[in-house]
Amino acid sequence: MQLRKGKTKTLLESSIDCALLSVELYNKPRAPFRVESFITHMIMAWTRLLQSHFNLTIGETYFHKETNGRYKLIDGEKKAWELKTCIQKYGLLSDGVKSNLEFFIKLRNKIEHRTISKDEIGLMIFGECQSLLYNYENELIKLFGAEYAINESLAYSLQFSRIRSVKQIEANKQLLSTEVKEIKDFIEKYRLNIKDDIFNTQEFSVKLIQLPKISNTTRNDLAIEFVNWNSISDEDKKSYEKITALIKDKVQKTEVINPAKLKPGAIVNSINANYAGNFNHYDHKCLLYIFSIKPTKEDGPNCDPFDTNTKYCHYDEAHKDYLFQDDWSNFILGNITSGMLTREIWKTSFDNKQKLEVKNFEIA
Repeated sequence: MQLRKGKTKTLLESSIDCALLSVELYNKPRAPFRVESFITHMIMAWTRLLQSHFNLTIGETYFHKETNGRYKLIDGEKKAWELKTCIQKYGLLSDGVKSNLEFFIKLRNKIEHRTISKDEIGLMIFGECQSLLYNYENELIKLFGAEYAINESLAYSLQFSRIRSVKQIEANKQLLSTEVKEIKDFIEKYRLNIKDDIFNTQEFSVKLIQLPKISNTTRNDLAIEFVNWNSISDEDKKSYEKITALIKDKVQKTEVINPAKLKPGAIVNSINANYAGNFNHYDHKCLLYIFSIKPTKEDGPNCDPFDTNTKYCHYDEAHKDYLFQDDWSNFILGNITSGMLTREIWKTSFDNKQKLEVKNFEIA
């Protein structure tokens, strides 16, 4: 499909430029804000890709409207559908692609006002980043044809061969800021809470094994080959599975569900067993809010239920409630007995909508 000059073509070209810039930034080892820049520009690329499709198919109607039917305006300009709305209106993406995009939309919102200065985040989400890019080009070709393919413009990022020692990895982990730890917690929680059949798709996260190509090669062979799983023989698939069984890191599931997790009532009872102050559920609610352990009604209606302090609390999606660690009970009791926390402190803070830094109350 060759587009003539017009808004559709302008949006599409802008989308492709964003995608190419995201890859260029990601593949520069010394570029500042590599991960944030890649995610931000790929979100823009996807948004403009779908908007260019809407502009071609339904015209300039991809804008939010007020209840009276008029377009919403921001600084005098019509408010276009953001990526989340574009995905819903488009309605043709697979579950794997949608989960990948939802992951990056939420991650982008978390890092928008933070600086990721550690490589660990980039390493953690390399597979999701690669899928975000592959999915983008696949959708680009599906919507506008192979002539807009950009794969020849992309290069596989070079990797240093030396593997970091365990001590180096542990040292890096200790240097991670609280903000980066929160982002890592979000990534781990998101992965654990999506279905296996989605997590295992290449559309959600590309799983790569990098092996040196030694035998059966010619001087004209590419140094790297990407193989389509659906195109290889059953025998080759079995060989591949033998390799991945040796090297892949997989979360092992057990028959025990939510081991060592406590409900709010158990937390209250645990405190009262060691405290004579008649600790109640309202006291507990105050502490959950002021220390941002989990979203509460006081935080507003648009909170992400998974936005918890995972050291103390996890969201149970199956039962739509929250479960707590023993550490949370110990945190409360330790601060009460030491005098750091009193009922007057947590009630006053709660009434004044004042948040407290949990790290300032964590007893070493």
